[in-house]
Amino acid sequence: MALWRVRATVDDRPGFLAVLTASLALRSVNILAVQVHTTEAGAVDDFLVDAPDALSEDELVAAIERGRGRDAWVSRTDVYGLIDPPTQALGLAARLAADPDGLHGALSGLLGGSLVRREQGGATVTGHSDTTMRLADPFTDNGVLVVTRLAPAFTPAEFARAQALVEVARAALTRRLANAVALLPDGTEVAFRPAGSADVSAVDEMHARCGDRSLFMRYLAGTRGPSRGRLSRLLTPARGCTLVAETSPVALPGGLPGRQTTDDFPPEPVPGTAGSRIVAVANLIGEGETAEVALLVEDGWQRRGIGTALLRRLLTLAGPAGFRSVTLHTHCDNDAMLRTMKRLPHPTRTDRDGTLISATIAVSELRAAV
Repeated sequence: MALWRVRATVDDRPGFLAVLTASLALRSVNILAVQVHTTEAGAVDDFLVDAPDALSEDELVAAIERGRGRDAWVSRTDVYGLIDPPTQALGLAARLAADPDGLHGALSGLLGGSLVRREQGGATVTGHSDTTMRLADPFTDNGVLVVTRLAPAFTPAEFARAQALVEVARAALTRRLANAVALLPDGTEVAFRPAGSADVSAVDEMHARCGDRSLFMRYLAGTRGPSRGRLSRLLTPARGCTLVAETSPVALPGGLPGRQTTDDFPPEPVPGTAGSRIVAVANLIGEGETAEVALLVEDGWQRRGIGTALLRRLLTLAGPAGFRSVTLHTHCDNDAMLRTMKRLPHPTRTDRDGTLISATIAVSELRAAV
């Protein structure tokens, strides 16, 4: 017996799949797995079959056509074809979560050995035809990954799977870029990392340590901060990223106990260790092509450069997160934020509404300057 991959289009009507499988059964073809891809032209049925060794490719195609299958495509395969698609996709996603640089190989494996190349410059236009896919490249601004395969024709389901794999790589890349240790101008080291749902209590406590003015400048309204439910959504946005700045125990004000250190070997911040504390939160959240950026630094840690360093780190994530521009909102009397904004690339647009100033910056400008 020999393993084959078989793909054919049938009318998406009751009984037509049964006619095709019956025709294959008459030639002693055993169906081991089947996927159904819905398209405008009909249902594209993708089979893994075990056929007699004596059955030729032409005879297999003829059996498909007798079963009312159209646009038949067949190809010999091996035992690796027995891996079901969901298992394969989950395995590729797990690999990408650990190493987003393997995106090209993962897409090629997902799509049956397709050729993947990077195309830079011009507008990012995604979509697919029978032989070509265009996917947004998470590693470049306005770049695309071009995936080509002569046969079988790409289906909408395959395009959706490829897009999902790209989003896994994008999330992994964002997380990798988000982790950093910043050396502030006064010599203090602060760890930056992505926020998570486990940080809700610590961030809520940080809000309680902030004064009314700091909270007003962050939320642009009189408030003691968001509810825990809204705070959870801010820390784990559906699209974008939230970073927290966390101090090491030895760096905390008030002499909290921490690790011993010497002048020659200062300790590095260890996120989540006992005695460490979140002292700043920065949000990059948006829909479509534009994200909004917001920043809150605990009162006792302001004017030490932590806000500028955290904001610059956050802005480097805008491109990998799929945004083309970012917008910052601040009050006209927020001198600290206005000074920080002056250090950033010249905005493509600045608007003022009463006391509120909004500046929008293109991601392409950020990549060159941040």
